[in-house]
Amino acid sequence: MKRSRTLALVLLAAAFVGYALLLWKGPWWLDGDRLRRQNLQPADGVVITGFRTSLVALGAGVVAGAGLYYTDRTMRHTRDRDREQAEIARDGQVTARYVEAIKLLASERAVERLGGIYALERIMRDSAKDHLTVVEVLAAFVRDQVSVSPDTELSPAADLEESVQAALTVLGRRPLLEEPFRIDLRRTDLRGADLQGARLERVRLAGARLQGANLIGAHLQEAWLREIQLGDAWLDGAHFEGAFLRGADLRGASLKKTHLNGTRLFSADLSTAVGLTPDQVGKAVLDVETKLPPAVESTIRTTP
Repeated sequence: MKRSRTLALVLLAAAFVGYALLLWKGPWWLDGDRLRRQNLQPADGVVITGFRTSLVALGAGVVAGAGLYYTDRTMRHTRDRDREQAEIARDGQVTARYVEAIKLLASERAVERLGGIYALERIMRDSAKDHLTVVEVLAAFVRDQVSVSPDTELSPAADLEESVQAALTVLGRRPLLEEPFRIDLRRTDLRGADLQGARLERVRLAGARLQGANLIGAHLQEAWLREIQLGDAWLDGAHFEGAFLRGADLRGASLKKTHLNGTRLFSADLSTAVGLTPDQVGKAVLDVETKLPPAVESTIRTTP
């Protein structure tokens, strides 16, 4: 940096000296055959004055151009600096909001937990770079609140805790951004959850309990749903394209117009599913252990 500045000063000094010499001797360098060096006549003065006037005007133009360039460069630098400072201040504000939201999320009071969840949603929408963090925090909150092991005997389903439902709702309507991970909601008790229209593509819900849940129109493309419990759930119009439902329990589930293109239903139990058609099943991937409603079974298994 210092070397570049020194070189620039040397070049500037050389340019100034060259300009001064040109202003002084230039008329004779360019038109020496016609100009006298001594005893100048009025005609010589006209030529010399015209040359020097033009040269001064040119120099003034160069100086003005340099001034404009320097001013523009200074303004750009100022704008960039102001932008960086604004970004730093904004990041500080987001961090403060995030810390406060986490405190609310950890509260024992339901209303404060709700405030924390919706504060995190606002952060997620205001700051794209905090999107992934907020998604992971909300998923971890749900797992912490309603985690369940495969062999747990559950009491009769009660209404889902309000803050858990709120976290699921926020996850289901999060902004459309690329996510390098799957939302992890494995082995959670989400019975009766309202996930209508939720965007949960590629979600991990293996071993989750969603009996009686509302998943009408939900998006679960390529989701990992191994051994999920969907008995009596509402799945009308839901998207399960490419999803993996090995060992899933869908007995009593409503599957009217459910999208099953490429859905892997290995060992899944759909024996009492409602609204399922041979056309839907024909687009899914089955194995010999897949259980279908009798009417659909007779059509599918006998079709060449």
